[in-house]
Amino acid sequence: MTENFGFKDAEFEALGLQLREKIDRVFGRSLAIRELDAGSDNSTEIELNNLGTPYYDVERFGVSFVASPRHADVLIVTGAITRNMEIAAKKTYDAMPSPKFVVAVGDDACGCGILNGSYAVLGGADKLFSVDLKIPGNPPSPKEILRGLHALMNKISAQ
Repeated sequence: MTENFGFKDAEFEALGLQLREKIDRVFGRSLAIRELDAGSDNSTEIELNNLGTPYYDVERFGVSFVASPRHADVLIVTGAITRNMEIAAKKTYDAMPSPKFVVAVGDDACGCGILNGSYAVLGGADKLFSVDLKIPGNPPSPKEILRGLHALMNKISAQ
């Protein structure tokens, strides 16, 4: 029995190539993303991490995750904004250079998760930031996240 370990998701490949073209047009370089876990259950982070694995290898499409908000174009917020993360989340956003974009990823960050309304939770990312795009799901798949980034590039290029 032979197994095929090659990646054969034609839709993901097509989305990625289209995203690469959009990123080149909008930024003229790669898209740098800083992920901010504001109080999540880590399910969305697992899917974001999957984008960087050899299986998806999203960097070949010009998307990179950076360690510092000072190097980021996009802030991806995961999880509901907990009250004890509010100041740290603001500082992270403030450290980003302009123009800066915010994407809420996952139901909690979009304000419709199970933590919404808790005494310890401020709310979704839109309670603290001007959110440019929401990618719902619990958690959204890597393909849905890539679709969301594609939609963000369309939105930015239309402005």
